[in-house]
Amino acid sequence: MLALLDQVADSSATVLIQGESGAGKELAARTIHERSARRLRPFIAVNCAALPETLLESELFGFEKGAFTGAAARKEGRFELADGGTLFLDEVGDLSLVTQPKILRVLQEGEFERLGATRTIRVDVRIVTATNRELAQMVREKKFREDLYYRLNVITVTVPPLRERRDDIPLLAQHFLRVYAAKNNRRLDGFTDAALERLEAYPWPGNVRELENVIERGVVLARGTLIDVPDLPDDISGAESGGALSQAITALVGTPLAEVERRLLDETLRVAKGNKTLTAKLLGIDVRTVARKLERQEDDEESAD
Repeated sequence: MLALLDQVADSSATVLIQGESGAGKELAARTIHERSARRLRPFIAVNCAALPETLLESELFGFEKGAFTGAAARKEGRFELADGGTLFLDEVGDLSLVTQPKILRVLQEGEFERLGATRTIRVDVRIVTATNRELAQMVREKKFREDLYYRLNVITVTVPPLRERRDDIPLLAQHFLRVYAAKNNRRLDGFTDAALERLEAYPWPGNVRELENVIERGVVLARGTLIDVPDLPDDISGAESGGALSQAITALVGTPLAEVERRLLDETLRVAKGNKTLTAKLLGIDVRTVARKLERQEDDEESAD
């Protein structure tokens, strides 16, 4: 992933960053900007899901004085502020069908008008977008414009979830420990081996953002110079064999394959705390397959009764 970010950084191509919430998509976008020729110009981030449609348009394109009630003065939009730099549109899948063609025009023509204005403004902005939604599926469902999708999806970068890069967990945990120890004026040297084992065993459904919150909590609660198991949340402090995550299930040679599959599914579902979507991701199968297998198990149990 980092090699791909390096390769695309100096280009002018639009980049679509995909990944689960909290996996680090904005950090990937900032990496692209900081390694590009635009790094001395602004990096402007906009969360498209956090603003209603009318407010989002005024934030992106700006407005003239008197353009609407409450517009007491002219305001520059994010496209203007990012001129010469990079505009990061987070959660781009939440753009409305009304706003999408306006974004497409800027991508195609490099120009737009402020709300309430007649003068066209030209900008030189590199667009990087991110989403945790399946845009291709949204295009098929007519919820996202096909032409905009192809303009945004010139280069696709996928940020893997934290559970798929467990070697990163100790590095990230130590980084967040330094950050929050400094903020809270605490002297901490690291983690006990047992605490690190729990952190590495946990499936992290909230990804890096969840890890950051857990480490901040540990920094505040730590009684010694090391964060220990009791300083971690209950669902993580039990994350070992028999706890929140079992590393393996065992089966004797000759155990029927259906029985092994059932036990693996049950254990993974327990790890995911009943979350079928997370269970499917951990097993590498479709969530509908998980649902069908669980229904089949229920039917088999009822027949046995």
